[in-house]
Amino acid sequence: MTELALFNADATEQLPLKIFTEKAYLDYSMYVILDRALPHIGDGLKPVQRRIIYAMSELGLNAGAKHKKSARTVGDCLGKYHPHGDSACYEAMVLMAQPFSYRYTLIDGQGNWGSPDDPKSFAAMRYTEARLSPFAQVLLSELGQGTVDWTPNFDGTLNEPVLLPARLPNVLLNGATGIAVGMATDIPPHNLGEIAAACIYLLDHPDCGLDNLLDIVPAPDYPGGAEIITPREELRKLYQTGNGSVRLRARFERDNGDVVMTALPHQVSGARIMEQIAAQMRDKKLPMVEDLRDESDHENPTRLVLALRSNRVDVDLLMDHLFATTDLEKSYRVNLNMIGLDGRPQVKNLQQILAEWLRYRVITVRRRLEFRLNQVEQRLHILDGLLIAYLNLDEVIRILRTEEKPKPVLMVRFQLSDIQAEAILETKLRHLARLEEMKLRGEQDQLRREQEQLKELLSAEKRLKTLIRKEIQDDTKHYADPRCCPLVERRPAQALDETSLTPSEPMIVVLSQKGWVRAAKGREIDASALSYKSGDGFLGQAQGRSNQSAVFLDTTGRTYTLPVVNLASARGYGEPLTGKLSPPDGARFISVLLGNPEDLYLLATDAGYGFICTFNDLLSRNKAGKVVLTVPEGAEILPPLLVASLETERLAVVSSSGRLLLFPVNDLPRLPKGKGNKIIDLPGEERLTALTLLPLNQNLILTAGKRDMKLKPADLEGYAGDRGRRGKPLPRGFQRVERLAAGE
Repeated sequence: MTELALFNADATEQLPLKIFTEKAYLDYSMYVILDRALPHIGDGLKPVQRRIIYAMSELGLNAGAKHKKSARTVGDCLGKYHPHGDSACYEAMVLMAQPFSYRYTLIDGQGNWGSPDDPKSFAAMRYTEARLSPFAQVLLSELGQGTVDWTPNFDGTLNEPVLLPARLPNVLLNGATGIAVGMATDIPPHNLGEIAAACIYLLDHPDCGLDNLLDIVPAPDYPGGAEIITPREELRKLYQTGNGSVRLRARFERDNGDVVMTALPHQVSGARIMEQIAAQMRDKKLPMVEDLRDESDHENPTRLVLALRSNRVDVDLLMDHLFATTDLEKSYRVNLNMIGLDGRPQVKNLQQILAEWLRYRVITVRRRLEFRLNQVEQRLHILDGLLIAYLNLDEVIRILRTEEKPKPVLMVRFQLSDIQAEAILETKLRHLARLEEMKLRGEQDQLRREQEQLKELLSAEKRLKTLIRKEIQDDTKHYADPRCCPLVERRPAQALDETSLTPSEPMIVVLSQKGWVRAAKGREIDASALSYKSGDGFLGQAQGRSNQSAVFLDTTGRTYTLPVVNLASARGYGEPLTGKLSPPDGARFISVLLGNPEDLYLLATDAGYGFICTFNDLLSRNKAGKVVLTVPEGAEILPPLLVASLETERLAVVSSSGRLLLFPVNDLPRLPKGKGNKIIDLPGEERLTALTLLPLNQNLILTAGKRDMKLKPADLEGYAGDRGRRGKPLPRGFQRVERLAAGE
């Protein structure tokens, strides 16, 4: 890119705008990725977090120190260690201090640092105090032992560590979230004991597979204690690819008929849950819930109480609905993206993360041991010089007192190195006189033993791994705790439909001749006696329950569906169906039906065709309805009949010429829609005038004008035949039957 740069006469660099823009954007992108958004696999921290932790340790704010005003701490951090703004610095500090955000907090705070109910409700930094938590020693304890590289800080005033020498894989313990340019990271927190056990297992079995590690680390472990309901196979895929999601569900228990929620998903506000449930109660979508209370306190951080209307409420069904419609169940994205040891961002799987961190740990421990070995060898070298000085004390004192430049004289006289001579010169005369051979040789022996141990550790890979294993085990004893989130595989929650949430009460739906509809509570209502508008009158009614849907049939064979609960009250005239539905021009509503989805109905036209369908087949979602019954030209629809029993009931039909036919209703086909099959043969202009379903051993009553005729079961056998036949003629006087009915 520099080859494209031009220099004018005054040596000013010139770049094409396109090149400059691309370079500026790429530089910014890499800055965001490396310095803002992504944690490093080594210590699991972003630069701002690393600088805060290091600054606080340098300021003496360790776990045993007194708390210090956060504003002063932030000020000291800002002035010395990093280029971030004070609010960015404080927000990073707050996150590391919240036990409901960080699984293992790095900062111990006094004052309002937010609450699980509202993590962002923390006080301003002038009102809070902070110090490092004991867990922070996992990152800091080896800092002065030659374990880290140092780099100048942003303004070059002092050096800061490139990485902190983490004794545990903090990148998985506390996780991280961040948004960079073109990439993001979402690393969930994990349980320390599980991660430590996985590290130890990987040390002993470097070639182990992912499944072996998943037996030890089955899932993330969020603070808060909600259930992880993601199936095991999905969790395996997540840890294999580094991408996926984890689903958390609130935990609840039953207490004296109430439902008590004791744990919410990660960073879900209790106030938000209360608001969501209250909104449903306000909209009358939770009739089974009577009251909602928040009984949370310092002892029970989460305690949301649902008071149920009765002990007959199905709690599992209710909670399943709430899981589906509120934040009581929430999915969390996982993207194991981090900066590796090569300094590049990469999405890694679980095995890669642990193996790479163990490489970092081996390097760190080796550097620590080498640093200590160098210290020991230097001290032994100095002790050799001090021993020579002790054995020749008088002469050494004489040289020091008489010689103008005693250092070269000492070096030549006793074959001392520069370091040894410097150590003798730095020791005061009175201290030289107090040197004891036993103490010197005792310290030498002790250091030589340590030297041997260090050399053995550094020369044998197995011993080094044993040391790392022991250190991980020690930290586990200090900081490990039980798993917060239990693993419970459950199916995804499903919201209840509107009918399930509606109170179930007996209802009667009344349809008028002009297409007005109304609903009345109860069973014993005389619909024909209700008041109707002038020119209008009773047409039909249907009995059912308030949580059902009513089906309306028009003259074109279309069906329409409306929830009973939404219909107008029977106290008035009701409301026209055309206000809620959109039937074709000229269509009239002729019938209303109510029933269960599996109920069977017989649909027929006076053209002599019909079929059987379920109530579910009649339901329609559209305002314009759906065509269920195909009506031949010039034909009309007969009132639908409820089929009680396909096996025992017979269908009785009569034609306009006075012919009667009986056949088993089961002979008609089961269809979701259509014209149907032939019921009775109708030559010429004949029509099907009436039909009814006749239970076993029931009489058939025929009505023609003012005359009734009763046909007993024995008499009816003469009219029995196959479906689609002509039927047998009825006696004189019953050539124009208007109505058929079953009777005693």
